[in-house]
Amino acid sequence: MDAELKCNRLTCRKPLVDKAVVVRASFISTQPVDCANELFNASRLCPACESSLTEPDDVVVCSLHPTNDYKTSVLSGLSPSIIVEICSRALSFWQYQVHQESSFQQAVTRNLNDRNAQLQKQLENVVREGKLWRL
Repeated sequence: MDAELKCNRLTCRKPLVDKAVVVRASFISTQPVDCANELFNASRLCPACESSLTEPDDVVVCSLHPTNDYKTSVLSGLSPSIIVEICSRALSFWQYQVHQESSFQQAVTRNLNDRNAQLQKQLENVVREGKLWRL
């Protein structure tokens, strides 16, 4: 089962479909191209930690569905140890993304539970006041 990548920007959270902008700072972040254009219009700072993104590979646009020919051409000629390292980094990326999504969903759940508790208290107060009016 493939997980769905979403924009790491909390104000966006759009699913990433064809292409994504990958930002490498002390972590990896993903945004759809339109979010990245907006973020990097003023400066080349990491959207999460605000570190300077000065190297050419600090921000790259990647295809989320590369062709088999592309995958073959990128990996051909590389030693197995380099390919294993690439796979390890790719798995770390997914582990980070899944952790980010889990943390986001936990925060949403906490906020909804808090809001539900507030509404329950308000409802109890309204019901109590309604009973007083009937007396």
